Amino acid sequence: MSAPMLSVEDLTSGYGDSQVLFGMSFAVAAGEVVTLMGRNGMGKTTTVATVMGLLRPTGGAVRVEGEAVQGQPPYRIAQRGLGLVPEGRQVFPTLTVEENLVATAANRRPGAARWTVDSVVELFPRLGERRRHLGGQLSGGEQQMLAIGRALMTNPKLLILDEATEGLAPIIREEIWGCLGRLKDEGEAILVIDKNVSALLGLADRHYVVEKGRVVWQGDTASFRADAGVIERYLHV
Repeated sequence: MSAPMLSVEDLTSGYGDSQVLFGMSFAVAAGEVVTLMGRNGMGKTTTVATVMGLLRPTGGAVRVEGEAVQGQPPYRIAQRGLGLVPEGRQVFPTLTVEENLVATAANRRPGAARWTVDSVVELFPRLGERRRHLGGQLSGGEQQMLAIGRALMTNPKLLILDEATEGLAPIIREEIWGCLGRLKDEGEAILVIDKNVSALLGLADRHYVVEKGRVVWQGDTASFRADAGVIERYLHV
């Protein structure tokens, strides 16, 4: 059996003297869509930051296709094939849409279908209409599309989205969920964080629920739907 695309094993991490993760463990296989769900402040973004090398773990392992990468600098981890759509989008405001996309262009998947500016614009036609606009001139929804496109331009083996649709208008959310569904159909491995449980259940194969820096529930979509108490216990504010 081949190694998972991403495997996080007993990960501990935090900020200075404040520990946030207390043994996080989960995995994402090739071609699989997996969620991290949980209330605000439970460690989801810290998990992503630690996986991507933006935070140094204090224990545990992060493996990409079986190779340990924990503690490596972010660019090395990105080179292993992890593409991040960060919370807050973080597009380059003084670069055009096209320049934002070209800035991250890479080929991590020799021989595979490669993402280009044209294929990103085909996925997100709004970006094509605004190809010469500056990143700072775009709406929040357009910036999120650009952030996803920018991550795809690295031709990742795994796409990670932190708060995929937070703060966006409903019509834009639906458009982004539809594009993520298309990526899934094309075999893209995706790890997604979002608060829209119904959309996540319609998209993902498996789910991990996070509480106070550790996984407290995991299972597939059928198991999630069958456990009527999981939302009340861990997801309601």
